[in-house]
Amino acid sequence: MSSHSSCFENMVIMSQDHKPAPGVAKYPRLFAPLELGHTRIKNRAIMGSMHTGLEEAENGFERMAVYYAERAAGGVGMIITGGIAPNPEATAVGREGLWTEEQVDLHKLVTSAVHQADPDVKICLQILHSGPLARNSNAVSPSGVQSPISRIAPIALDQAGVKKQIADHIRCAKLAKQAGYDGVEIIGSAGYLISTFLVQKTNLRTDEYGGNYENRMRFALEIVEGVRQAVGDNFIVIFRIAAMDMLQDGMSWNEIVTLAKRLEKAGASVISTHFTWHESAVPTIATMVPRAAFTPITGRLRKELSIPVITSNRVNMPDVAEAVLARGDADLVSMARPMLADSQFMIKALEAREDEINTCIACNQACLDHTFSAVTASCLVNPRACHETELSYKPVEKAKKIAVVGAGPAGLAYACVAAERGHRVTLFDAASEVGGQFNLAKKIPGKEEFHETLRYYGKMLTIHGVGLRLGQKVSVSDLSTGGFDHIVTATGIKPRKPDIAGIEHKKVVSYIDAITGARPVGQKVAVIGAGGIGFDVCELISHSGPSSALDRDLFAKEWGIDFDNHPRGGVTGVEPLNTKSERDIWLLQRKSTSVGRGLGRTTGWTHRLTLKRRGVKMLNGVEYVKIDDDGLHVKRDNQVEILPVDTVIICAGQESDRDLFDALSQIDGMSVDIIGGAFEAAEIDAKAAIKQASHAAAVI
Repeated sequence: MSSHSSCFENMVIMSQDHKPAPGVAKYPRLFAPLELGHTRIKNRAIMGSMHTGLEEAENGFERMAVYYAERAAGGVGMIITGGIAPNPEATAVGREGLWTEEQVDLHKLVTSAVHQADPDVKICLQILHSGPLARNSNAVSPSGVQSPISRIAPIALDQAGVKKQIADHIRCAKLAKQAGYDGVEIIGSAGYLISTFLVQKTNLRTDEYGGNYENRMRFALEIVEGVRQAVGDNFIVIFRIAAMDMLQDGMSWNEIVTLAKRLEKAGASVISTHFTWHESAVPTIATMVPRAAFTPITGRLRKELSIPVITSNRVNMPDVAEAVLARGDADLVSMARPMLADSQFMIKALEAREDEINTCIACNQACLDHTFSAVTASCLVNPRACHETELSYKPVEKAKKIAVVGAGPAGLAYACVAAERGHRVTLFDAASEVGGQFNLAKKIPGKEEFHETLRYYGKMLTIHGVGLRLGQKVSVSDLSTGGFDHIVTATGIKPRKPDIAGIEHKKVVSYIDAITGARPVGQKVAVIGAGGIGFDVCELISHSGPSSALDRDLFAKEWGIDFDNHPRGGVTGVEPLNTKSERDIWLLQRKSTSVGRGLGRTTGWTHRLTLKRRGVKMLNGVEYVKIDDDGLHVKRDNQVEILPVDTVIICAGQESDRDLFDALSQIDGMSVDIIGGAFEAAEIDAKAAIKQASHAAAVI
């Protein structure tokens, strides 16, 4: 056990009335301070590194200062910035760097804002050298081995080049200290530069930086030794290690332990654990991953060290973090996206208001998908994230009486924001529960986190006094005579019925009926439409047994991970569980592009791979001829064939339900607006719906 397991009972956190805050009793380990010798971290929660895109945006550092300061004021113990390159050749996604004196002043904006928000909060700069994943023509690596996920062949470093990269890391750390950071995190995982020195298949060198493991560690160790010497003892130096890299022929457990121990001797203050390379075929942070699935690996490494260790990945609520700490899995818990979703996460936990936390659902749609597309990051459930200077919910000068029709994501977001600002809001929905399309999403195996968003909105409706009228199909007359100053129609979408001969056949089922179970689904199924809904339907009907998102052991078997024996990379020689579906399923699309191409950039591959393993046949370029007793007749490559299916599930897009808006718009003097799927249906998009609704409610 590390020497930092500490005596939690000695910790006292007081609220304004001088009594221990209620969350301390519930989460004593989470709110225990951690002594690092020269400094103290006030609790065990870290906002982990996440590149936002603000680093490159106009006035980005001013905006980033507000973004981080809001999280500091929200109660987190330590913040680690998004990755910052130590030299030009290290850059990726246009990543801002820190290699000149001129750049220091920009970073001072961030550190000053954080320390002003709470002097006890620590902020560390992550030094990230992208190596072979850099997106520039000067990308470098130990041996010139090209990453399978990069289009750029990196330059093999000569000895002088290796020494330069070490020196540039050291210079970056010195500049970070000059800029007011409390420490640095050096990333040595994920397929970035340092990790490619450590793994034999990407390090083919024959000099003192290649060959045996002692030599392959040298690059990382010389960086840490040099950084510690340059910054002195009173500075936090974190090294992020791949505790299980999910890579065929990756690092062995003995290599990981050896490296961690040597890093401790080299001067690291803290070891942070990471669990993947970007090219890995194992999901580690998507919503289908069980909560805290990887933290026991950190716990195993923690027993080998005397310095604190950080764990991460799919820890998104205070009780999960507390359980991780109680098991001895870590000394500190990194929660990056949860702090994106709710900047007040730790204050709410401290005050035992967990049901008010806007929980990260690990969808990746507005954070990582944006980052890897060079778009400023945000959050599906919190569009203010990274846009704090552009989107604020200021109290109203004069309250209005507002009706919101439709309690899906758009209607919920609008009602909550408008009511929070002081308007008198009534929310109508014909259904018996709030949620709209989210009530379908939460039924899909692997999307159980959607329950959390609906819990959050339900609590916000109560806190902000929104009048809720469920099971009530409100009419134009009701609204026009209800004394409302403003009406918002968030009536959502209607499934589109494609023009196919036989579309009324008894074997045709809507995706809504398929998901809710209102209609039976047979053993031979054609799914028409390969957008997000089509993939969700295939996931549901090809699935059997419990959801692996709720079962760590099952998740490991499905993805070919051996947590217990830890072969190289955790996956080498491990065959994934046979998950072939008992159903025969065809997933079809008209477009000639590859099936699933439009799915999220960072999660789409997981869905495609899952369905492939289930035996789902994915066909593109399909023309639908007719549906009859024989099945679905299709034409593909000018050849007509019959798919002998007993069920045809229609996922062929949606149409906006604008009827109410159109009717209200005809009434003179009526103040009416339209948002969400009712405004634009293209593909059901909760991210766009919540963002649009929040912006509209912020200015009414």
